[in-house]
Amino acid sequence: MKKIISLLLACLLLFSLAACAGTPGGDKTPSPAASPSGSPSPSPSETPSETPEPSPETESVSVGFLKGPTGMGAAYFMEQAASGELEEAYDVTLDTDPSAAASALVSGELDIACLPTNVAVSLYNKTGGKVRVAAINTLGVLYILEKGDSVKSVSDLSGKTIYATGQGSNPEYVLRYILTENGLTPDEDVTLEFLASDELTTRMAAGELDLCMLPVPAATTVLAKNPDVREALDLTQEWDAVSHDGSILTQGCVAVSGNVTDEQISAFLAAYKESADFMTDPQNLDEAAALAEKHGIVGAAAIAKAAMSKCGITLITGADELRELLSGYFAVLYAADPTSIGGSIPDDGFYWEA
Repeated sequence: MKKIISLLLACLLLFSLAACAGTPGGDKTPSPAASPSGSPSPSPSETPSETPEPSPETESVSVGFLKGPTGMGAAYFMEQAASGELEEAYDVTLDTDPSAAASALVSGELDIACLPTNVAVSLYNKTGGKVRVAAINTLGVLYILEKGDSVKSVSDLSGKTIYATGQGSNPEYVLRYILTENGLTPDEDVTLEFLASDELTTRMAAGELDLCMLPVPAATTVLAKNPDVREALDLTQEWDAVSHDGSILTQGCVAVSGNVTDEQISAFLAAYKESADFMTDPQNLDEAAALAEKHGIVGAAAIAKAAMSKCGITLITGADELRELLSGYFAVLYAADPTSIGGSIPDDGFYWEA
């Protein structure tokens, strides 16, 4: 009996020693100790020795677009930016008035803005070079519409009144140049009356006016609403017929401020190029038109669809090519009115190069 008791005591002693040795030598995970509040304290793996600093948020690039043709190529870009699909973060705004976007670019509210070309060069001259052009994004989009069938050439405009939009900007100077090069004196041989785009579109569509100059897609809206109105003249073709310097009708551009880096400009242009390609691909026409309506660039997808091929959507970059295409155009605007481009034809510093 004593031997059995002794054996049992020996086993208990061995068991006790093994249990005491298990903590440092076997399973090294300590059992949770009670915190002062009575809850288990976190294990060392749950308590970092240093709290990492939160990573700073990437500042978004602010970009401004305009309703109408200058903004048509950006609809896919706006969709991607809104859904966070682009590598850069963008804060996008949409204006109807180029002067509002221009003021925002100068004040620093916008880093990049798509503007009429003459507005961009005016800003360059007036700000001492703080605003430059990085790309052409819109070619010619101006048309003479007639309720009737009497205008077959520019010379047929003699003695008539043309209601037009764009006073003091590209459309007015383009119209005056084409009239002059065809032997007509504006305000003498042809009367020019300027109205806001919305008013002119509404009145022409209602049949109140006989002759007007409008850009697409406003011109497309008129043609869709009034079957008695026809497209009489394409002013891009008329420009090409009288231009002697190889310039083309370049109505919209990408303007950049001094607040944005070269890397950010390059990233934006790459994303915009993808957007312009998407919007001009005939296979995407229905979706592209829907995006133009969704993002407020055009009032109706049907109008966007009908106008898309005439919106002059492009993306031309490179300082040398921009200089070649724009210098002759600016010379025409300067001859018409030096103040239209801010008082002087820009030097090479106007043309951004990556």
